[in-house]
Amino acid sequence: MAEITKEQFKVVGKNTKTMESISRPNIGYWQDAWRRICKNKIAFFSLCLIGLYVLMAIFVPMFSKYDIATQSVAEMNQSFSKAHWFGTDSLGRDLWVRAWSGARVSLTIGFAASIINAIVGSIMGGISGFYGGKIDMVIQRVVDVLYGIPSLIVTILLMVVVGNGVHCLILAMCCVGWIGGCRFVRGEVLKLRESDFVSAAKILGVPDIVIIVKHILPNIMGLIITNLTMAIPGAIFQEAFLSYIGLGIKPPNCSWGVLAKDGIAQLRIHPYQVFVPAFLICTTMLALNLLGDGLRDAFDPKLRGTE
Repeated sequence: MAEITKEQFKVVGKNTKTMESISRPNIGYWQDAWRRICKNKIAFFSLCLIGLYVLMAIFVPMFSKYDIATQSVAEMNQSFSKAHWFGTDSLGRDLWVRAWSGARVSLTIGFAASIINAIVGSIMGGISGFYGGKIDMVIQRVVDVLYGIPSLIVTILLMVVVGNGVHCLILAMCCVGWIGGCRFVRGEVLKLRESDFVSAAKILGVPDIVIIVKHILPNIMGLIITNLTMAIPGAIFQEAFLSYIGLGIKPPNCSWGVLAKDGIAQLRIHPYQVFVPAFLICTTMLALNLLGDGLRDAFDPKLRGTE
């Protein structure tokens, strides 16, 4: 009987090389999330737009030849021009530098208040969900009481008491802003604390703080970042509203809410004075919401490797 050579022997059916090869690169969780953000054109464009606004807010007031408080009677209510890209207001102040100085204040308040709320809410929600029992009952009763009071009313009352300014506004917005994050993190921790890896860590005698930091927190960090991104537009709009009604930033400082308040008086004659801050507020909030949607999909473990 003749022997069958290797050249004559062919595998019919599935390609074994393709079956044995790795179908997807072995990348980490955060690398995979960043890859999906880059593939999401809308989310990536929103991220670039927010980054551009942040850079403009930092550098334009530093290098502009105009000041936010410098007035010029001869240049009042001028439209867009080479000298004044966004025009001037009713006092002859350059709206280009005032818009980006206002962006610095509004973005600082929005990001700072949202980050502080996320940190406080994550700590309180993590403690409440992990330990449960009386600790959970006390924290949740406090949350229920604060949740029953409209946050805007609490913020306005605190602004009346503590005064105006960036720091006072951030403090007032943080007093009740952490409640939503606390409830969200508590629900996620309640699900994770019954997991096998948490039970195994407890059996091995791992301290509770190590379990929370090294085992539970990484599993909910993506969701916390997503909620943080979705909370920033609300903080920016709240600052703009408070400044618009006169309880936020006071002159000579400016924010997008102050610019909208100053421009509304010239709406019929010089509408660009209110359109400039309105456009910046709307595009920032829209970009942050679209970025939040992209982050939610990027951090979803169920979608990992489905592209």
